[in-house]
Amino acid sequence: MEAIKRWHRECLAKDMVDTLGKKGYNAIYAADVTAARAAVASLIPQGSLVGVGGSMTLTETGVQQDIQSGPYRYIDRYNQPSFEHMVQKYKEAFFADYFVTSTNAITKQGELVNIDCTGNRTSAMSFGPEHVIVIVGTNKIVRDINAGILRAKEIAPINAKRLNHPTPCTEDGVCHECACQQRLCNVTNIIHNCYKFPGRITVIVVPENLGY
Repeated sequence: MEAIKRWHRECLAKDMVDTLGKKGYNAIYAADVTAARAAVASLIPQGSLVGVGGSMTLTETGVQQDIQSGPYRYIDRYNQPSFEHMVQKYKEAFFADYFVTSTNAITKQGELVNIDCTGNRTSAMSFGPEHVIVIVGTNKIVRDINAGILRAKEIAPINAKRLNHPTPCTEDGVCHECACQQRLCNVTNIIHNCYKFPGRITVIVVPENLGY
């Protein structure tokens, strides 16, 4: 049964890569996490200024550690003394050579769907850094944009719990469309294609369940 599930994920991933390629993205199929890490390493030249978006996928795959310890000028958004200092790093990442992240959802039509807390990740994905690298597992492939937004909202309570945000959803795991400063769901962003700047966004699709 596991072999059949694997086969199906591979079919989904390869079909996704084909769709993304037709929409202007630089689309890469990575057979596993090791291949995904190798792909990221091959894409980023030594000495590049590199920023990252908050992503459990980067952590799970080891890409986050690769970037931090690699031969790059890493913009460290995490080890900062205050939120204000963190925001400054967000702004620096907007002018990075490479911005590496994941996506909340990707539609079968090749659209990247994200809901952000501050908007730093979504703005950098849309415009700013010279190159964007998105790593995505097949668990994030959805039918359409509406399904993508629903998926993002359904996983938001998990992320809020992980980050210790005092929002209602951390009490019962359900979105309440809360009105508080600690709310995670503040910016909704949809990248429909990569026609304007062909190849600027690289999407590495892995036939595995990655992140939330």
